[in-house]
Amino acid sequence: MSDTIRNLKPKNLWTNFADLNEVPRGSKKEEQVIIFMKDFGKKLGLETMEDEVGNVIIRKPATPGMENRKSVVLQSHLDMVHQKNNDTNFDFDTQGIDMVVDGDWVKAKGTTLGADNGLGVASIMAILESKDIQHPAIEALFTIDEETGMTGAMGLKGGVLHGDILLNLDTEEDDEIGVGCAGGIDITAETNYATMRAPDNSLGYVLKVKGLNGGHSGMDIIKGLGNANKIMNRILYAIMDQCHIAELHGGSLRNAIPRESRVHLAVDKNKVDQLKKVIEKVSSEIHNEYKLLDGDLKISFEKQEDSPDEVISMEDQIRFIKVIYAAHNGVFRMSPAITDLVETSNNIAKVHLEHGKIKVECLTRSSVESSKMDLAYTLRSAFELAGFKVAFSGSYPGWEPDMDSSILKVMDDLYLKMNGNRANVAACHAGLECGILGQNYPGMEMISFGPTIKGAHSPDERASISSTQKFWDFLLEILKNIPVK
Repeated sequence: MSDTIRNLKPKNLWTNFADLNEVPRGSKKEEQVIIFMKDFGKKLGLETMEDEVGNVIIRKPATPGMENRKSVVLQSHLDMVHQKNNDTNFDFDTQGIDMVVDGDWVKAKGTTLGADNGLGVASIMAILESKDIQHPAIEALFTIDEETGMTGAMGLKGGVLHGDILLNLDTEEDDEIGVGCAGGIDITAETNYATMRAPDNSLGYVLKVKGLNGGHSGMDIIKGLGNANKIMNRILYAIMDQCHIAELHGGSLRNAIPRESRVHLAVDKNKVDQLKKVIEKVSSEIHNEYKLLDGDLKISFEKQEDSPDEVISMEDQIRFIKVIYAAHNGVFRMSPAITDLVETSNNIAKVHLEHGKIKVECLTRSSVESSKMDLAYTLRSAFELAGFKVAFSGSYPGWEPDMDSSILKVMDDLYLKMNGNRANVAACHAGLECGILGQNYPGMEMISFGPTIKGAHSPDERASISSTQKFWDFLLEILKNIPVK
């Protein structure tokens, strides 16, 4: 199927994407893709460097006649989110992404595709290797670890880049010109719990929540999609004094809405039928609420051969279930300034309980710093009242729109000329690197745009072929029309 992908148009872009997707490149595991990108730049005879944190910068001079234009930083991130379906046998650390074409869409077989932000990376690669594309002086900036902390953008020092304009190729709707984004903060709540032996008359059961759509915890949070951790907790709340939790695992990444959760229970053999009825009732209510959003949701309650030996104490179990119920998940506040923009939200991304320890990981986002911290303190208060220790980490700023930038006018006019209608000039609720990069490069004009990608951060991720062609044509016209210095 790799040859099929390589023959899509624009061929140079898709060929580079296929090459890139053969290289393992999970967040915080970018060693191989850093080498790949440095080799790519050096083979082209271009100035190539790696900075102290692992970002790769490749410089290409202006094409003849374009030397008097403002210089451009083309920026995308090298890492991708690793998510797969439970029944998919795949090793992200050693295997390349297995891609397929389905009509107008490129997808992966049971895993994330890596179009976020691999299509941006591949586009820049195509421009760097081109011999007939007009462009001003270019600095290609390939950052690392965008998906799990933005440490690449945070670690890029001032003075490394010399560009006047930064084009971030990490927006996921082809009719959108991004001029602002949300900041974020990681919230981690941890506590120990008392254990006890499971009652002698216990049977082992596993309760599962799966089949949810999941998705990007920023861009998709407005949709009201099901969060597996909150749905599981809702069921547990209904049975919390009728069974004992041995272990629980829900979610996998902070920036992905959790799709699955699994809990191992010790159940009194005399209460099994009663428990099943309660679970069926609550499950029916949940299915009814989410049938239009998460039609493939499945909730199962199945007997296991072995019963757990050790479980959480009833007192700590009730404390745990109640605090997860109390902790806010989803949209917290809509923007009063921009129609239909989520200002502040939280994703209860990961919940793990086992071996006497509980760990809850959240990602809080906001385009307003004070609102971000208001929600962070709200969550901290709930967890601390339940006896958890709470840590804040990985805080990064939002990106404030500049509606008067020269590159915005160029792009707005070009989009209208090429498509017959205006682009959607907007801020987004995702975390982009522009806000962080702007701290060390305050005078640099910044814009974000890209091809249409659906289902990012989930195995349903897919990239539109026709939209990628549209984006590519737009990018080439932008480079031709960069303003004079």
